Amino acid sequence: MNAMNRPMWLEIGKCFSDLGDNPDCRVIILSGAGKLFTAGIDFGDFAQMASIVSDHDDVARRCKAFRTLIKTYQDSLSSLEKCCKPVICAVHNVCLGAGVDLITAADIRLCTKDAWFQVKEVDVGMAADVGTLQRLPKVTRNESLIRELALTGRRFDSTEAKECGLVSQLFEDKDRMIDGAIKLASEIASKSPVATQVTKRSIVFSRDHTVQEGLDHIRDWNMAMLQSEDFMKATMAQATKSPPLQFAKL
Repeated sequence: MNAMNRPMWLEIGKCFSDLGDNPDCRVIILSGAGKLFTAGIDFGDFAQMASIVSDHDDVARRCKAFRTLIKTYQDSLSSLEKCCKPVICAVHNVCLGAGVDLITAADIRLCTKDAWFQVKEVDVGMAADVGTLQRLPKVTRNESLIRELALTGRRFDSTEAKECGLVSQLFEDKDRMIDGAIKLASEIASKSPVATQVTKRSIVFSRDHTVQEGLDHIRDWNMAMLQSEDFMKATMAQATKSPPLQFAKL
């Protein structure tokens, strides 16, 4: 059920780091194979990892080990956000616990109509610590709703996910959703990679900074990017209404 074990956590980080550096990749689609998107953290695997921490007798050393472990997992999921390529998450059926942490680090989220979501951590005696509590309020802009979901652990369905802004599109079934994700990815990939990657950087930066800081950030980027060949070609194409352009790798 795509439960997230330690190898998966580590491979997610490597995957998005590698794709971010791959010039042949312009957009990434993340979907789940099988019955559901993800059942969240693999608690059997988690118990094994916790036993590593318990090898230390001293509380300070156990705390240090836990801190290192948590940061490793945080960095893994943050790799979606730090990746310069736009990331589309396509969710079907179930997205539990750590799955919500995962998708909130993406740029665009799609789901099937039968999908449901749950911030599950409170039900297992912990606070979510790899992104949900930090990103979900900013994704939805609804503090009251997110506090309700995080404090009760209740399920919410695809309609509510769409209404609160967690996902942008609903699809009848997984096949149609994947087709829609590929169509969306193809449209984004047809644009200049200079434009799409700097746009993502600016959106992520501006979310966590003031408007003026966001303006300063994009100004510093565009003083270089507005000299790119992509910009010159696209500007001329718009002026002359020429056919769609083919942009080089970045």
